Amino acid sequence: MLSRGDLTDGEWAVLEPLLPRSNNRCGRWRDHRQVINGIIHRLSTGCQWRKLPERFGPWQTIHKRHALWSADGTWERLLQHVQAVADAAGGIDWNINVDSTSIRAHQHAAGAPTDPPQAPPCASKGAFAKISSLAHAHAPVPGGGGAAGEALGRSRGGLTTKIHLSADGRCRPLSLVLSPGQRADCTQFEPVMDKIRVPRLGPGRPRRLPDSVGADKAYSNSLIRSYLRRRGIRHVVPEKSDSRTARWRRGSDGGRPPGFDKARYAARNTVERAINKIKQFRAVATRYDKRGYVFLGTVTAAALLTWLRS
Repeated sequence: MLSRGDLTDGEWAVLEPLLPRSNNRCGRWRDHRQVINGIIHRLSTGCQWRKLPERFGPWQTIHKRHALWSADGTWERLLQHVQAVADAAGGIDWNINVDSTSIRAHQHAAGAPTDPPQAPPCASKGAFAKISSLAHAHAPVPGGGGAAGEALGRSRGGLTTKIHLSADGRCRPLSLVLSPGQRADCTQFEPVMDKIRVPRLGPGRPRRLPDSVGADKAYSNSLIRSYLRRRGIRHVVPEKSDSRTARWRRGSDGGRPPGFDKARYAARNTVERAINKIKQFRAVATRYDKRGYVFLGTVTAAALLTWLRS
């Protein structure tokens, strides 16, 4: 019997064909649906791994599976597949918006080893071949080098992590990037845009360019505007008052003011609503994971559920 929050039959039907299968030589995977339901329970409640209910199986198995899929990009590939299915059906509004949100890090999130982590070993050599040929179970993963290397920063509230994301016009995350909490939003704009990659179900390159981009004044600078013009992306970013004053002071040499569509900018609330959706998961609203790549996997899993349930 399904409990509240568990994968429905329809959601499981989407994910099941993409998950790794055992080759019967190095042991068998524990039932993926049971393990994913355990991960969802932890996402929703923010409980400690060892306090997961027994119906999900050994908590060590669930924790290791989540760490492995965070390290080798399995969560990201699952998210991209769901996005690809939606795009093929015309279900993505490509008038996207970009913003960030600060996440308070629990004291348990501090104290990770300073050495760069290694991805957990794969249970079998061919286990992830079905998902992508790019899965490297022993490749180094981001992190290490102290708090900054694990996307932890100091601010007035203590240790914080910032999630930078883009969202489509239907309030669903398209790309996710982590940074220390004190990092300025504008410094992560290009990484967020570069991570937008929605594959095609048939032949063709993945879609990477939106129809338009909306952002607030935190992203109002010449570098970002030049980046968007260079890629031919229409954008709505309000001009800062000091930039406007400096342009007026220069007279005709200051150039024309950037275009601004008030109706398009009003739709920027979609990214705020996407942030609210993923922060409904308590393991996202408060960071408990020590490793940055594991927390990114946690956020990506929450984004995946948002897409499946939208």
